[in-house]
Amino acid sequence: MEYRQLGRTGVKVSPLCLGAMNFGERTDEADSIAIIHAALAAGINFIDTANVYAGGRSEEIVGKALRGRRDRIFLATKVRGKVGDGPNDQGLSRKHIFEACDASLRRLQTDYLDLYQTHRPEPTVPVDETLGALTDLVRAGKVRYVGCSTHPAWMVMEALAVSEREHLARYVSEQPPYNLLDRRIENELVPLALRYNLALLPWAPLAQGVLAGRYRGGEPPAPDSRAARMQATIYAERVTARGIAVGDQLTAAAQAHGKTPGQLALLWCKDQPGITAPIFGPRTMAQLQDVLPVLEMSLAYEEREACDALNPPGGVVANFHNTAGWMKTPIA
Repeated sequence: MEYRQLGRTGVKVSPLCLGAMNFGERTDEADSIAIIHAALAAGINFIDTANVYAGGRSEEIVGKALRGRRDRIFLATKVRGKVGDGPNDQGLSRKHIFEACDASLRRLQTDYLDLYQTHRPEPTVPVDETLGALTDLVRAGKVRYVGCSTHPAWMVMEALAVSEREHLARYVSEQPPYNLLDRRIENELVPLALRYNLALLPWAPLAQGVLAGRYRGGEPPAPDSRAARMQATIYAERVTARGIAVGDQLTAAAQAHGKTPGQLALLWCKDQPGITAPIFGPRTMAQLQDVLPVLEMSLAYEEREACDALNPPGGVVANFHNTAGWMKTPIA
């Protein structure tokens, strides 16, 4: 496996990142730990979680799984989401960032975070306050690097400019939604990342299972799928008839190239320009085992062409930015 440089840092990470969103919620502790250990054994050295996943249980499980292995892992978590009932128990204020960081460190059973990410933008908080707090965490040794998630390109650029001007910690990564159904980051964010050597760590690279053959046209969703379990939510909104139709076509293309649909969808994302490591969040060991071969794969020209024919560069079939109020691009 060829490890990749994380943006402008000197750190090398695996070309796939293990996402921990299911751990402690859809996947119990024992199975979660088994999945983590299997991923590490396969060479994955990058794990991403967040303080709001499963109400903090995800961080606790990851911390338990990494006992005795912490120094082998590049560990990332996030801050911003609501973690309590108080008015300051969310957001990107200096107060909340400090308190949330200490809480994450306790749950993860570590004294430092490799990557601390702002989970969503916080327009009501000046960016210099957020970056100032993150800088102090870096100087205190609690955080090694900082990044952001689901930010528009202009906000990322603003943060880079403020960091340069005020000599503050600089975002080294952005974590956007990106998959074959929603390619809108290619219009502005990807060029920005290439220009400023910013690592891109896509979430939902399998389009919530739509690109892994989880849904089939003309058939009701499986009872345990998110679209069935979480109707009238942001998750159900992402599963559309047009998206499922593309998923069916991708399944046929994958079979023609000797791959499973999940493998082709993840490989396509992994080998797109500017991408450092897509975040894959397995719910089961079988799902992990299906995509591990992608670590050693390279996207062929014919496979890229087949994928581009389903949704062209910069295009959108299903809205995976539906938690980002700033995204106004309509879906035709």
